[in-house]
Amino acid sequence: MEILYLGEESLRQKSIPVENITEEIKDLVQKMFVTMKIKDGIGLAAPQIGKNIRLFVTGVNNEQRVFINPQIIETSEKVCSYEEGCLSIPQIYEKVVRPETVTVQYQNIDGRRKTLQATGLLARVIQHENDHLDGVLFIDRIDEKLREEAIKLFEKKKKPIKKKAAV
Repeated sequence: MEILYLGEESLRQKSIPVENITEEIKDLVQKMFVTMKIKDGIGLAAPQIGKNIRLFVTGVNNEQRVFINPQIIETSEKVCSYEEGCLSIPQIYEKVVRPETVTVQYQNIDGRRKTLQATGLLARVIQHENDHLDGVLFIDRIDEKLREEAIKLFEKKKKPIKKKAAV
């Protein structure tokens, strides 16, 4: 499964709700977990693999979670700064200020409605991945000058895309 990188249109589009949790969705979730693990990530949103649906997975503290049609319904007033990175912007890390605690409603892989109050790293990952569902990247949440520097650094580091020869 290929991860899309900064510059891909799909990363900037708002995702649509998952209507039905089909076998195809369940298979996609399993592939997302595998890809996330291979890439040493702790979160992966469907838009990062070119699927603009409201779905993301997390792997924090050795606990895998699936969030389908998530909605953050409450955030704490208390915020904290933490260095974030993203599989779609590899090797770029910046401090991002986010609420310390979030409450999220979502469906799990079985379609059951759940509510979770998360703190610490899980709260941060939920917010980061949920942003992807709205076409927002972590660099959008940092100072403009830092964002420009991060984009330039990413462009400098990224590998050229190999194109197949026309036949």
